[in-house]
Amino acid sequence: MENISSSTNFRNIKIINTVYQVYKWLFFFPLLGFFTLVVGIVSLLIIWIFGQRAGQIGGVVWARLNSLVTPMFISVGGKEKIDRNQSYVVVANHQSQYDIFAIYGWLPVDFRWVLKQELRKVPIIGVYCDRAGHVYIDRSDTASALASIDRAKKRISSGTSIFFFPEGTRSLNGKLLPFKKGAFKFALDLSLPVLPVTIKGTRDVLPANTIELFPGSAEVIIHDPISIEGYSEDNIDELIEKARKSIASAL
Repeated sequence: MENISSSTNFRNIKIINTVYQVYKWLFFFPLLGFFTLVVGIVSLLIIWIFGQRAGQIGGVVWARLNSLVTPMFISVGGKEKIDRNQSYVVVANHQSQYDIFAIYGWLPVDFRWVLKQELRKVPIIGVYCDRAGHVYIDRSDTASALASIDRAKKRISSGTSIFFFPEGTRSLNGKLLPFKKGAFKFALDLSLPVLPVTIKGTRDVLPANTIELFPGSAEVIIHDPISIEGYSEDNIDELIEKARKSIASAL
């Protein structure tokens, strides 16, 4: 927490912020594009040769390289709570685009993202995510969204998990938004435990809906998995609330 606070204080020092903004435009954004292009192409080749699971390596490398040149420093707590042979429905709070780097780079789980359909159009990233088996959801078309979820269910087994941001969008003030039911219905349908994860600090690195990037520290905190035993469609709200309280406990 001290490192995160220090980041916010340094942002308020005009000369430091000005120098960093020059670095951001002249170095960081070009490097972001370069890493995305090179790692994306190499990852597509790896997937083609070795299959979807190998594609996770490219995502980890891409996330860590971009975090390094920001720089954003990550600490992870609770890794011992993960069973590598168990599949989960992973749910986390969402405060910043940098949540993606934090989770992809440091969450020690083989998982597939649930992504909004618009990201399919992003050069390199859109194609990579499709080939890597991540799931695109068209939230404007309920029937299409349900069909996408059904296809995703076939990919989740033997330690491969699925990742949701159950708020559905980034929080503008850092406070948890209400959780949507989709992730938890998925857990019930597949009889998978829910793995709550709290992300802290990314909002100080890159606030939502801005490009006000600045170096900082972030934390990924893994909580105890929640068994879905005893839960059903009738009391799914209790399951949602339990996961939400778990995530909120570390904010």
